Formats: sequence, C-alpha cells, structure tokens
Amino acid sequence: MEETPRTPVITIGLNAGQATFDYAMAELKNLVEANHMTVVEEVQQALSRPQPGTYFGTGKVEELATIVADDGVDTVVVNDELTPSQIRNLEKVTKARIIDRTGLILEIFANRAQSREAKLQVQLAKLQYQLPRLHTSASQRLDQQTGSGGGGGFTNRGSGESQTEISRRTLQRAITHVNHELKEINQAAATQRQQRERNQLPSVALVGYTNAGKSTLMNALVREFGKSDEKQVFVKNMLFATLDTSVRQLTFPDQKKLLLSDTVGFVSQLPTQLVKAFRSTLAEAANADLLVQVVDYADPNKEAMMATTEQTLHDIGVTDVPMVTVFNKADLTEATYPSRAGDQLILSAQDPASIALLVQTLKEKVFHNYVTADFLIPFADGDVVAYLNDHANVLSTGYEATGTALKVELQDTDFNRFKQYVVTP
Repeated sequence: MEETPRTPVITIGLNAGQATFDYAMAELKNLVEANHMTVVEEVQQALSRPQPGTYFGTGKVEELATIVADDGVDTVVVNDELTPSQIRNLEKVTKARIIDRTGLILEIFANRAQSREAKLQVQLAKLQYQLPRLHTSASQRLDQQTGSGGGGGFTNRGSGESQTEISRRTLQRAITHVNHELKEINQAAATQRQQRERNQLPSVALVGYTNAGKSTLMNALVREFGKSDEKQVFVKNMLFATLDTSVRQLTFPDQKKLLLSDTVGFVSQLPTQLVKAFRSTLAEAANADLLVQVVDYADPNKEAMMATTEQTLHDIGVTDVPMVTVFNKADLTEATYPSRAGDQLILSAQDPASIALLVQTLKEKVFHNYVTADFLIPFADGDVVAYLNDHANVLSTGYEATGTALKVELQDTDFNRFKQYVVTP
C-alpha cells in the first residue's frame, strides 16, 4: 500500500537572538514531519521582536510570498504562536495557509488521539485556542460547521448580537459540554487509581520529551516482568506517537510488584491549552511514588529537552515527586553503558543489562518499606505459607516439628499482618 503523499510546506522563524533558536527550528521540522508534511524550504529573519501586523518585516513578507509562488507551496508553518491579525495578514500577502506552532501541535494531537479521553482533551484544547481568535470570517466558518447560523443567516441583527458574539457563545457552550464529559472520565480514572492505591502497589511514571524512548523502555520491562496477556504500547520513531497514558503491572522474580505508567511526551512551547487539557492524563505522574525522566542521550539538545520536561511538570503541579533520570539510546553514542551515578543512569532500552540496572534502581527507590524476618508458621496455617510464597520474597524454607520455618523479605504491612508468626531472636 503506497504512502499518502506528504504536504510540502515552508517553515519560517524569527531569530531574536535566543540561544535555542536553531534547536526550535529543528524541532519545528520534526513536528512538521510528524504531521505528514515535509519541509521544502526554511525562511528566517533576524529581528528583535515580531512585527505586530505581519510577524516578519514587510520586505521579508514579500520575499516569503515570492518563495511560496516559486515553490508552488500552499502552506506555511510558523515557529511561534501568532495573533489572529498576523495570520490574516500573512495569508493575504502570501496567498497560502498559515499554521502557527500551536495550531500545528493541535493538529498532530487531533490526528493521533485514539481514546475517548484523548479526543475530548484535544477537542477542549482546540476550542480554547479558537475562543480568543474569533473574527468575522472565522465565526462564519464556525457557524457553518456547527449549524448555529440558523435558517435566516442572521440578516436581522435586531438583537444587537454580532456573528462573532454568537460564535463565542457557541464555543463556550461546547467547552462547557466537553469539560462535563471529561469530568466524568476523570472521576472514573480517579476511582481506578484509588483501587490501585488500595492494593498498596507503588507506582512509577515514565516522563520526558516525546520520542525519547519511553514506550520502548516500557515495552522492554513489560515483556520481561509483565503479565503474559499485557499488551505492548505503541512505538514509532516520531514525535507524539502515543497520547494515551498506559498502566502496566510488573512482577519481579522476588515477588516485588509495581505499577508502571507511560505518559504523553512533552515538547518545547507545548501549548498552554494542551497542558491544561492533558492535566488529568498526567495525573499518573502527579500521583506516582517515583518519576523516571527518560532522555534521548544521543540528541545534542538533551539539556533543553530536560529543561522542557521539568518546566512542564512544574506547570502541572508535579514538584515534590522523587525522580531518577535515564539517559536512553546510549547505543547511538560512544558512551559506555549501562552505568549509574547516583540518580542518573546511562543505558539502552534494547540492552538486557541496561534493563537489569534500571530494575535494580527502581527496587532501591520504591521498595524501601520492605523488612526481612524469620517466621515459624504452624502446619495448620498453610494458607499463610502459600500467601508469602506468592506475595513476598522467600529467602529460605525449612521444616520443624511445629511448622514451616521461613526467612522472608516482605512489605511492612504484610510483616505487621503476620507478626504473630515472627520468631524473635
């Protein structure tokens, strides 16, 4: 089956002397590719600040219009978020569709959303993005899309309401409706989290930049320590391959268990609307016992990516959860791996020794409430022996005249539960 042809686009950006400009433009190209487009030309201008009406200066806008005509391209993607007037003016001069960075990311999310929750979150973000950008032509399009125009086309303005005001009310009603649906979904998700918490399983959340390898790392752990019927999470080498949070239970050979979640990836200048909309999805990170920040070790912009991740976590209120940093994709570098220095690991998700080091680190961080004790359990209480074999790390087993002798590493809650069988030295 042939791949659908990619839409050719021109990317443009304003260099105001920011240190991360080249990185942002490279990232924009990756976002364009993720939206099934391809960059045929890049246009930059050095300017201290955007022009209020046209983003670029007048001469550069005319140059852009010429490039658009010469390349036969009908779409221009801008590295910043534009005002409605900037978009209108650029479209008027270039005769091309103008997509700003926020609009591009919203398009990607809309195309990738699979679950009902993700689709609603993206819809909410798009509505919030559209609301302050309403103008006459946009409100006309909205009326056509929503059917809010009425049979008479509002030729009678006796009520004093403009078309834009009517469209704004339509958007606000839609936002209220989507928020209501999301609230119901969020309540169900919160109930699921409470049930998992009652099971007393610690939770670990993978966070980080999109395409850093979170899903690949999760799949490697699930293959080795997950249930046989656990589904692998979707993996593809592109930005925002998956938007839905996946939660899987891991059971290690010593019977220690935890819940591992793979959260939506971050990107620089992630639209505020999306951060707010995906707050509930990212609640897995907020409620985790440990965060694992996954970083693409082979990417020269990894420091900026880490700053983006930490800023996004701060924006959603995740500020006091312990974190370890995993520098992934070390197999694409000259680094020696796997290695660990404190709370930083260098590894490859494709390498079994790396996975073993990560598991060792996770255990150290989340299973600090385990104790080791000797038990003597009467033969009549064989169900206790069975429970400990299934839920604890039995280090040794022996048999005495009065019962089964076990040396066990177990959670402090289980220790207190079976304290009556503990053999005191």
